[in-house]
Amino acid sequence: MTTATTIGLLHPGAMGVTLGSSAINVGHTVLWASDHRSEESRTRATVAGLTDVNTLESVVKQSKVIFSICPPHAAIDIATSVAEAEFTGIYVDANAISTDTTATIKSIIEAGRSSFVDGGIIGPPAQKQDTTRLYLSGARAEEVEAMFEDAMLQGIAVSEDVGDASALKMAYAAYTKGHSALLLLSRALAKANGIEKHLLNEWALSQPHLASLCEREGRTAAKKAWRFNGEMREIAATMQATDLPGDVHQGAAKIYDRLAGFQQGSEAPSVAEILQQLVHPTDSQAT
Repeated sequence: MTTATTIGLLHPGAMGVTLGSSAINVGHTVLWASDHRSEESRTRATVAGLTDVNTLESVVKQSKVIFSICPPHAAIDIATSVAEAEFTGIYVDANAISTDTTATIKSIIEAGRSSFVDGGIIGPPAQKQDTTRLYLSGARAEEVEAMFEDAMLQGIAVSEDVGDASALKMAYAAYTKGHSALLLLSRALAKANGIEKHLLNEWALSQPHLASLCEREGRTAAKKAWRFNGEMREIAATMQATDLPGDVHQGAAKIYDRLAGFQQGSEAPSVAEILQQLVHPTDSQAT
C-alpha cells in the first residue's frame, strides 16, 4: 500500500499535471507555486487538484519529494533555485535532458542536503493506466517507484546508477521525435524543389502510411517544437558523450527551431503551413 507523502511539482505543464493527478489519486498531497506562473498554468493546476502554496520557498519547505518537469533549457535553473532554498528531501529531475546535464543537476542538488533521483517520462500525458511510464535511476529510485503503486502513471526503477533513466529517455526520443523531424524535412525538400505532389504519389504507391503519418506527427511536433528543439540538442549531447554521432539530432534541433513560433497559435498548424515555414522561415530563430 502506498504511503502518503507531500510532493512538490515544478511546474504543472500538460505532463506535469498528469503526474500530479496520478499522485493525488493514490493518496499523496501535491503542492505547486503559482507565483510568476501563467493563467493557463493556474487553470491546469486547479483542475488537477494541486494545492497552491504560492512560492517556491513554500513548496521546498513543505515537500518531502520534489519533481521537476520543465523544458530542458530550464532544468538547471530550477534545480539551482531548489538547492538555494535549502531543500532536504528527494529531488526527482524528470526532464528530457542529456546524461551530462543530469550529472550537473545531481551535483547541484547533492551539494546541499538533498537526495537526487534521475527520471525520464515516456508516453503521453497519463489519462489511464498502462500508457505512461516514469523511469527512475539512483540510490533512492525504488522509493519513488513505490509512490506510484497502482497510479495511472507507472514508476519503474531501472538501476541505482544516476544517468540511466535519462539515457533511456534520450534513446527513445532519438527515434520518436527525431523521426518526426526527418519526415517533415523529407517533404519540405520535395516542396522546395517543386515536386511535392510526385513525392506524395510515390508515397501512396510504396509507403501508403507516410502521408497520414506526416499529417499526424507533423502537426503535433510543430506545436511542441519550442520544447523539442532543446530536447534534440540534449539527445545530440548524449550521443556525443557516448562517442556516437550527434549531427543528426543537431540538425533535427534546427528543424524545430524553424517551427518554434507555432507555440503561440491556439490550434496546431496545417502541414502546408509547416512546410512553408521550413522552406521559407520567417521567425528570427530560423537558421
